[in-house]
Amino acid sequence: MSGSAKRIEIFLNALWLEFGLSDNTLAAYGSDLTQFDRWLKNQGLMDVCESDISRFLLYRQTQGNSSRSSARMLSTLRRFYGYWVRENQIDTDPTQLIDAPHVGRLLPDSLSEADVERLLQSPETVHPLGFRDRTMLELLYAAGLRVSELVEITFQQVNFRQGCIRITGKGEKERLVPVGEEAMTWMEHYLAGARQDILGNRQSDYVFVTTRGSCMTRQAFWHVIKRYAKQAGIEKHLSPHTLRHAFATHLLNHGADLRVVQLLLGHSDLSTTQIYTHIAQHRLKELHTKFHPRG
Repeated sequence: MSGSAKRIEIFLNALWLEFGLSDNTLAAYGSDLTQFDRWLKNQGLMDVCESDISRFLLYRQTQGNSSRSSARMLSTLRRFYGYWVRENQIDTDPTQLIDAPHVGRLLPDSLSEADVERLLQSPETVHPLGFRDRTMLELLYAAGLRVSELVEITFQQVNFRQGCIRITGKGEKERLVPVGEEAMTWMEHYLAGARQDILGNRQSDYVFVTTRGSCMTRQAFWHVIKRYAKQAGIEKHLSPHTLRHAFATHLLNHGADLRVVQLLLGHSDLSTTQIYTHIAQHRLKELHTKFHPRG
């Protein structure tokens, strides 16, 4: 193992011990640092100066990397060199005087209500798997769930009498999410028929199952929703998260309070939810026309 590779490993181990970061996050840090190390060739990670990092960021720009990607790379390098300064292995942080690239706030992709309707009607519900997929899409849109929350729902989380689902979201925070009558009806019919047809003689605590008896993975459902979007003639980029965005946008368009949407989405900070006000233009224009004296 080279000296730089060993430094990266020590740094990643320190991050895991101190902050308990996920494997995916640690892998992203490692990938960024390895990329920088390869660009340096034989120079070594511990022997760089401010101009080296500036040239590297400029090189990335010429290779077509976005400002957001470069900002993330700089953040990785700041954390890496900040760690070694604290460990008294280097005297100064070579990133400290470098300004981060300006990153505009990305607006989430969303769908119109007509797009959602076409998407929901795409699965062929005469088949058990199609009925399952339709039910998943209905619930995803009705409750604004994250895809990881959707695929991992168990029977213990569903309360049909109250029409809600208990969700454990990010940071192990629980929230009760109301589910509309339409989605609940699909759930009841799915559990009464299609689910058992898919399972056969197998048993599972998960609501949404595969023919193997396990819950569907996030990646598998991503492919499912892409397929149905193509069938529905929806050409924009689509992911399971797009329906979550549509859920929030359409609620605001129809007059929902922003704090209510925050609670339904499970956002800990209202500022995270506020981005949806930028795409709920239809509702905002109506409010302006109705209440402004010169509307």
